[in-house]
Amino acid sequence: MTAAERAHALLHRVRALHDEWARVTRGLDEATLRGPSALPGWTRAHLLSHLARNADGLVNLLTWAKTGVETPMYAGESARDDDIEKGAYRSVEEIAEDVVGSAARLIEVAESLPDDAWWFRVRARQGRDIPAEFVLWLRLSETAIHLADLDLGYDFERVAELLADEFRVVVGNAIGMYGGELPAVRLIAVKADGSRHEWRMGEGKPVPLTGTAGEVLAWVTGRSDGSTLDGDAPPLPHWL
Repeated sequence: MTAAERAHALLHRVRALHDEWARVTRGLDEATLRGPSALPGWTRAHLLSHLARNADGLVNLLTWAKTGVETPMYAGESARDDDIEKGAYRSVEEIAEDVVGSAARLIEVAESLPDDAWWFRVRARQGRDIPAEFVLWLRLSETAIHLADLDLGYDFERVAELLADEFRVVVGNAIGMYGGELPAVRLIAVKADGSRHEWRMGEGKPVPLTGTAGEVLAWVTGRSDGSTLDGDAPPLPHWL
């Protein structure tokens, strides 16, 4: 399968996650919006503002791939943080329309990319050199994991279900986001249908860790200490 074929298939899953967010955000009231998310220091309004700005940042990367003109994801970390903070104090209607509208712009730009542009290399927020195809994986991870962070009924088991066949790659990408040396682990996820997925982390003799898809996803994204996994879960470094 070519990069373009993989990207077009992945767009279907990204659209489905966008639809899930549209249903959630359009059903929020003011009190729920201002309540705390599962992310320390952020309300749900902060999280939704971040999700919208993430879409805009990824549009910049796809535009870079399409035109060949360097377009950084964000103007800078302080500008990114300022945009999230300011955006969090808008009305519930404004925030909902921003989340939905920014997601639609991302899909529109992605659909306009010529097939050969999906091979083009761009630079992600952390400075990693990635093909444009990987931008869609970043968006899929962002929209899936933050559904659980919203703390409105989406646990990580439900998030893993929504990821479907892309679950394995999202976990692999999450492991790759760590900035420090990883402990030696053989991580095994058992999905609801009985299928098993396995990843190897770190160097040396691995510690086996087994859990449900949701438990594994929560641990590798720093949302869990791994105490629910079968095995002695070591601490992980800071997740980027």
